[in-house]
Amino acid sequence: QVQLVESGGGLVQAGGSLRLSCAASGNIFSTNVMGWYRQAPGKQRELVARITSGGTTTYADSVKGRFTISRDNAKNTMYVQMNSLKPEDTAVYYCNAEIRRLFSGATYSYWGQGTQVTVSS
Repeated sequence: QVQLVESGGGLVQAGGSLRLSCAASGNIFSTNVMGWYRQAPGKQRELVARITSGGTTTYADSVKGRFTISRDNAKNTMYVQMNSLKPEDTAVYYCNAEIRRLFSGATYSYWGQGTQVTVSS
């Protein structure tokens, strides 16, 4: 079994900051691309940022310059530091990871349960 657990969401005023964490655990051989997605009410889930095992990052245009994604490969943990938050950043944030299983060697995509981020104006 593999689990992704997010933490760090909450309520913050516009202009504030939050740091989300996503920890992967279970029968993991390696973790490849990891990413943060978000889904606001009535909207489709969208990519926020992603990072490869080598540290290459990609950001949505809407968060460039404000969000920073990082990871600790030894801990199978990913983070996103979110600064200068705006009300339009309000959403449920999900982490996603491509994980190669320890025994089977197969690679699967896993999702966390989501964490709510609410930015008040």
